[in-house]
Amino acid sequence: MAQKIYIYGKHAVGEALTHAPNVVLKVHLAANMDDAKLRAAIRAAGVPTEKLDPKRVSSMVEHNAPHQGVVALVSLGNVTVPFEHFVGTLNVTDDTLLILLSEVQDPHNVGAIIRSAAALGASAVLMPAQKQSPITGAVIKASVGMAFHIPLVVMQNMQQGIAELKKKGMRVYGLDTKGSPLSEEEFSGATLFVLGNESQGVAPAARALCDATLSIPMRAGVESLNVAASAAVAFYAWNLSKSRKF
Repeated sequence: MAQKIYIYGKHAVGEALTHAPNVVLKVHLAANMDDAKLRAAIRAAGVPTEKLDPKRVSSMVEHNAPHQGVVALVSLGNVTVPFEHFVGTLNVTDDTLLILLSEVQDPHNVGAIIRSAAALGASAVLMPAQKQSPITGAVIKASVGMAFHIPLVVMQNMQQGIAELKKKGMRVYGLDTKGSPLSEEEFSGATLFVLGNESQGVAPAARALCDATLSIPMRAGVESLNVAASAAVAFYAWNLSKSRKF
């Protein structure tokens, strides 16, 4: 049975209803939730609604995060894509950009990376099934609903997955404080960025499969950037190398 999670907030739920209505099973609405646009989206998607129970909301929303009077139950199986299915349909070109999260633990970082990936032209965000922050309501909220704009791909075996993508012609870059300067890389072909976790960086098994490691040049005295901030800088640098316009 597919796992179910709760997502919350008008924007996140609205993005799900607009861009992936098949994932939404039910929407819980507070009695005073008067957003006409959101209610219209619920009707258009044909999703059943239920009154939001104040006594249950703390069990639906992580850490009592702001929910703006709207919480939706979604099927995670309709949100994520198995790697085997994704790679079988992947058409790799020189302009293909993929993002792989290597054991990124903070759900807010995962959500922010998904948001940047969707905004800056990535074709998908890949993540291992183990040792990785799962897709949760906090991830969806941090992505500002962009999780419904880009494929989220689950890899059962990260090393095998990377090896298969390399066979398809993708060049693999790990982000690392000791890598070559990001600004000097031309990104001439298909690109896979591997982003490591908050404390240890890229996992050794993934690092061994990287074709190169890249670092972000910074002023003296600054050790590193948050992984989500580093990701946004790297994705933008990739776009500049492709002379892409938005």
